[in-house]
Amino acid sequence: MIWFAAMSVPLLGLAAGEPDGAAVVRAEGFRGIWFTLGQLEGPYGDKYSGGLGTYTADHVPIAIHVPWVGKTFFVFGGTPGPAERHLLAMISYYDHVRWVVARPVVVHDKGGVNDPHDNPSLAIDGRGHLWVFVSGRAEKRPGFIYRSLSPYSIDGFERVAEFQFAYPQPWWMGDSGFLFCLTRYTQGRELYWQTSPDGRTWAPQRKLAGFGGHYQVTATRGTQLVTAFNWHPGGDVDRRTNLYFLQTDDGGQSWRTVTGDPVATPLADVANPALVRDYAAEGRLVYINDVNLDAEGRPVVSYITSGSFRPGPEGEPREWTIAHWTGGEWSYSMVCTTDHNYDMGSLRIEPDAWRIIGPTDPGPQPWCTGGEMVLWESRDQGATWRRACQVTHDSPRNHSYARCPVNAHPEFWALWADGDGLRFSESHLYFTNQAGDRVWRLPYTMAEDFAEPERVR
Repeated sequence: MIWFAAMSVPLLGLAAGEPDGAAVVRAEGFRGIWFTLGQLEGPYGDKYSGGLGTYTADHVPIAIHVPWVGKTFFVFGGTPGPAERHLLAMISYYDHVRWVVARPVVVHDKGGVNDPHDNPSLAIDGRGHLWVFVSGRAEKRPGFIYRSLSPYSIDGFERVAEFQFAYPQPWWMGDSGFLFCLTRYTQGRELYWQTSPDGRTWAPQRKLAGFGGHYQVTATRGTQLVTAFNWHPGGDVDRRTNLYFLQTDDGGQSWRTVTGDPVATPLADVANPALVRDYAAEGRLVYINDVNLDAEGRPVVSYITSGSFRPGPEGEPREWTIAHWTGGEWSYSMVCTTDHNYDMGSLRIEPDAWRIIGPTDPGPQPWCTGGEMVLWESRDQGATWRRACQVTHDSPRNHSYARCPVNAHPEFWALWADGDGLRFSESHLYFTNQAGDRVWRLPYTMAEDFAEPERVR
């Protein structure tokens, strides 16, 4: 067991790859990781690149609002400085009482890795301990699990587990403990789950789906967990397609379709009872952004369909789509079009409206990951959508991967990062309110342990 406490000392004192527990420190500020996949597909740049501190859509959740302590805790992929591409798994919080952010703590140093696929996810247990799940990648890099030493505190963590997992989606399910949805690179990117009563003792990983490869997004309400996922024909992520849905209300002991019919796992065939829509037959690719539940507990999936994996006009029209189970059938609607497959945003279903925030307008680097953030609203359960607010405009860098906290507070409603999609750049972190009419930038450099975010709109 490794114990450590965060110290307010310059990050430069931590050598790359130094073991966690030796000298964990607070970062100098909110500096997001910049990344390029390095796949230049024609004249329109990389398949995806830019500021990816809140990447991926499959790292869920990354932020949780805890009303009884007046804080929104969040994790992100950071870097030591503006000229460095060295991934640090960081945690901080916004204090809703004092209107300040805490200087971020480096929970895990990835030792020279610059890939935000290793970004962290966050969970909070019933006693208030913060759990940071630091993603691994294939069989090359393991995942790590950390637990805060004190409830609702980022001032110290212990490493409690290390094993193979990617795209971590940890959920605290009350008395039953953790239900952890994850990906393993077994035969392609295959979906698994496992459980733990306390985060220390884990049941064996069990496969949920494995017929070529999949990306999934999950959400919970009470004892219910839902997952929406796609299919990678032949294990090729550039051919991702189809939409599938499953749910469990007993911690993964059994899985059911949207109509409540039980299914045997692992799913091993493309045509199976979880299939929602056969986009392969329509020649469309599927990029899943988010999943949520309406007031009746019925699933709503947000995703982008595209004609090509390549950036640029070849993939048009890229349609931001909603699939809503109405109780008897799946209903589909289009929110808007966008100019990139990885223009990820989040869906919130709230008492007065359904809302989506995402980079749906072209940014200063068109045809690249991200763009200008826009808030969309529906007042008729997703049947029609209206452009409610232009959240960012005239930006120097594209904004990307808008993420809404669990139990989001109207004051800290969505979090994201920016970055140049065409060339290496610094990356700042931002948040907005529920109305989308105010935007704050988190401090890039902090001299003290707390600072007020900078109002930029």
